[in-house]
Amino acid sequence: MSEAQALDGAAQAQLTSFRRLWRDGFFAAFSWGAAALVTIGLPDVVPWGSAGLFAAITGALAVLFVLLSPVVYRLGRAGEVMIHYGPWLVAIGVWLALWELSTAKSGWLPKPFFSPPHGLLNVYVADGTRLLICIGYTLRLWSLGFLSGVAVGYATGVALGWSKRFSYWGMPFLKLIGPVPATAWIPCTFYFFPTTFGASVFIVALASGIPVAILTASGVGSVNRSFYDVGRILGADNRYLIRRVAIPASLPHVFVGLFMALYYSFAVLVVAEMLGAKYGLGWYIQFQTAYSGYANVYAALIIMAALCAGIVRLLFVVRDRLLRWQEGFI
Repeated sequence: MSEAQALDGAAQAQLTSFRRLWRDGFFAAFSWGAAALVTIGLPDVVPWGSAGLFAAITGALAVLFVLLSPVVYRLGRAGEVMIHYGPWLVAIGVWLALWELSTAKSGWLPKPFFSPPHGLLNVYVADGTRLLICIGYTLRLWSLGFLSGVAVGYATGVALGWSKRFSYWGMPFLKLIGPVPATAWIPCTFYFFPTTFGASVFIVALASGIPVAILTASGVGSVNRSFYDVGRILGADNRYLIRRVAIPASLPHVFVGLFMALYYSFAVLVVAEMLGAKYGLGWYIQFQTAYSGYANVYAALIIMAALCAGIVRLLFVVRDRLLRWQEGFI
């Protein structure tokens, strides 16, 4: 093939890529534009606020989807991601329009029990400062409880999986307290911890540490014993076998425990922040529920779900990096 033919083929491929249209982008623009028109064009049965801002945001996104539709196939990795989630973008726009119609516009799902999308947006606009403070307090409590629980649970799990004597005494105790919900220990925490914050950290740590301990013990205990025998023949002591054989081989089980611990810790986080906390998303939910501020409750729940999803994604990235050496084996 001559150089001219190669250049002509490349130009033709580029032109074909430019002419391809992202159909889901047009459908998404239509659905998000419909959500904007419903929000701004129909009156609210009960005023919620921020309707104009929500319509502006959804309308701007609709315009953006239209502009991206002819060029999305030329955007590389970002374009691939948008193409993959194209049907979801369409569905979300339809869902927002129906959500607006069924709540703010028709009153079929009435206030205060249900909130339209622009009602949730109004919560973030009007109460954003306090929500940011609550996010900071929640992340502080969660990180202290989760990290301490994971550290203790991981060390306990390694000991349970490695030592038969420790497992003989420790595993029945772990099986005894494992099925009991962490929140059931709240009366005991008030006696053993001088502050409600310490009790809250303990509740989160307990919910996080138990699954990590059980899964780590299972991972260490399931390591092929021939690995240890080969290591001992080559002169390795127990400390080396634990660090270089048992722990790396058990990491897939450990990460399963970490994912379980993450969800359990967020499940008890709201209850833990009810133990006399002054700020935090759990406290915020409790406070707003007492005054029937259900739109604020939903807004806080969305933030908690987003935080949990972001941390899960980060944990997946860490797992993929640490277990890269095991590709093809697990």
